[in-house]
Amino acid sequence: MTLSFALACVWMIAANVLAMMPSQDNHWKRAYWLIGIGVPLLGFLTYENGPWIGLIALVMGMWMLRWPVVYLGRWVKRVVLKG
Repeated sequence: MTLSFALACVWMIAANVLAMMPSQDNHWKRAYWLIGIGVPLLGFLTYENGPWIGLIALVMGMWMLRWPVVYLGRWVKRVVLKG
C-alpha cells in the first residue's frame, strides 16, 4: 500500500468521524478543512497510483462531501444560465 493510499484512507475515516459529531454550522467548517486537505492529497494519490485510482478517489470524496458539490453545481448552473 502506498503512502498516498494510506493517507486517503485516513482522510475517509476522519471525514466519517467528523460527520458523526454534532455541529453548529451544519458541518461546513469541517467540509472546508476536508476539501483543503483532500485536494492536494488527491493530486498526490493520482501521481503515485495513476489516473483511474485518482478518479475513484475523487468520486468517493465527492460522495463524502456531497452537499458542497450540490451547491457548486447549483451555483455553476445559475451563472451559466444568467450569462
